[in-house]
Amino acid sequence: MSVLFRLLARVPLPLMHALGIALGWLVWWCAPDYRRRFKANAGNAGFAPAQYRPAIGAAGAMAAELPWLWCRPKGESVLPKVVRWDGIEAFEAALDERKGVILLTPHIGSWELFGQAVGERFMSSHGPITALFRPPRKAFMAGLMDGSRDRPGLQTLPTTVAGVRGLMRALRGGGYTGILPDQVPPEGQGAWAPFFGKPAYTITLPGRLAQQTGAHVFLGVCERLPRGKGYAIRFEAFDGTAFSDRKATPEAAAAALNVGIERLIRSLPGQYVWDYARYKQPRAEQETAQ
Repeated sequence: MSVLFRLLARVPLPLMHALGIALGWLVWWCAPDYRRRFKANAGNAGFAPAQYRPAIGAAGAMAAELPWLWCRPKGESVLPKVVRWDGIEAFEAALDERKGVILLTPHIGSWELFGQAVGERFMSSHGPITALFRPPRKAFMAGLMDGSRDRPGLQTLPTTVAGVRGLMRALRGGGYTGILPDQVPPEGQGAWAPFFGKPAYTITLPGRLAQQTGAHVFLGVCERLPRGKGYAIRFEAFDGTAFSDRKATPEAAAAALNVGIERLIRSLPGQYVWDYARYKQPRAEQETAQ
C-alpha cells in the first residue's frame, strides 16, 4: 500500500480528482448502507438532492488526493495549489496579537490540505500549527500518515492529557492550533447539543481551550475547486459567541459551536462528509483529555 500511495502521489492532482469522483459514485451505487446513511443525514439537515449530490463525487476526490497530501516529495509545497485566501487578513491580525488562535476546521472540503497550507504559510512568522493526532489502528495506515505529519509548519501531539496540555502551552505562548470540531468525542469529553435539529454529542475541548486561554477562535474551510483548479481557503472569525465566553456552560458552548459548523456546511453542502455518523453514541474511553 505504501508503494502504491507513493506512485499515485506522482499522478497530476486534477487527474486524481477526476478518478476520485468516479470512485465516489461507484461506492455510492455499490454500498446501499452508505447511500442510505448519506441521504438520511443530508435530508435531516434540510438539503435537497440537488444540493448534496456533488458530495458523492467529492468524497471520492477527497480519498484520491490523500496520496499526494501524504506521500508527495518532501520539498513540494501545497501553497501553489491554493488560489484564493478569503479572510486571511483578520486571521493574520489575530496571530500577530500573540494571544493564541484556535482554528476549527470541520469535515468539509480538504481539511487535510487546510492544515498543511496554513502551517506552511505561517511557519516562518508564527511557527508551526499544532494539532492533536490519533494514530490509526492499522499499522500500514500509520506508516502512510507519517508523511503527512512530517511536513513544514505542522506539529502533532497525541490525543492524551499530555497532548491537550501541549495545546494549552502552545496557545498561551501565542501559537495556534487546528481542531476538527465535528468528530464525536469519547464519553466524558463532550456535551449534547443540537446539530441540524437533532441532539449530537459535541466535543467540548475547543471551547475549554478558548475559555481558559482567551485565544481568538476562527472557523475555516478549504474548498476544492472544480475541474482541478486548486483550492480556496476561507477564515471566519468566531469570537464573541458562547463558545469563547468564560461563563458559558459546556452545553451552551457546544450549541454555539454546532451553529457555526452548520453555517459552514450550508455554504458548501456539496463537499461535506454526509456519511459520518454524527449522531452516534460516544464510545467509552479510559483516558480522557480533560
